[in-house]
Amino acid sequence: APVEFKDKSGQTAGIDPDLAAAMGKQLGVKFEFQNGTFDTLITGLRSKRYDIAMSAMTDTKDRQNGVDSDTGKKVGEGVDFVDYFNAGVSIYTPKGKTQGIKTWSDLCGKKVVVQRGTVSHDLAKAEAKKCPGGKTISIEAFDNDQQAQTRLRSGGADAGSSDFPVAAYAVKTSGGGKDFEIVGDQVEAAPYGIAVAKGNDQLRDALKAALDALVKNGEYDKIIAKWGVEAGAVKEATVNGGK
Repeated sequence: APVEFKDKSGQTAGIDPDLAAAMGKQLGVKFEFQNGTFDTLITGLRSKRYDIAMSAMTDTKDRQNGVDSDTGKKVGEGVDFVDYFNAGVSIYTPKGKTQGIKTWSDLCGKKVVVQRGTVSHDLAKAEAKKCPGGKTISIEAFDNDQQAQTRLRSGGADAGSSDFPVAAYAVKTSGGGKDFEIVGDQVEAAPYGIAVAKGNDQLRDALKAALDALVKNGEYDKIIAKWGVEAGAVKEATVNGGK
């Protein structure tokens, strides 16, 4: 939440489903969402289990090129992205218990919760290698952000990290705004992209055209404003704009 999540009735809700429904109207098709753990989405595209992956996925050169961000090795065909939103990564803590945490280096010697396979997970692993004096960052990775938030809420960690809109929504809604607070500034600002398997150019271009139409007619801005994350809005769809 607020990008994509299950609401109280078990239905898929959020920015992604709302944009997908609007894009579907432009294209004359219906988007059918299936739930999957984040770290299996690109392999699902490669195996043609999915046509697209739309799940707050950061557009990066590694993902475009099919490179594992941990090892730097080629692991398969990359994907193309149609970029539709901009978001950085944030750190959040229990409200009133920041322990002086403001930056990633402040997490050395602490325990952090993240969603597996995300940019937050990558950043935590990279920072842990840089910790001085034999310290490290204890990282606990979960299938989704809700599980990570539950762990932090129960006192099982010192901090959590997720994309800014996810962190901001959790801070605003969890415990009526009494559970968490964001610390420090966003880092690694980058676009979210709708991922399409390499070679599926017609689908990629159709998605871009549909998104551009929504931006032009104002529907895009209405959807972004509904979820309170106007700061991440884009002015046009971009293909493979990530770095």
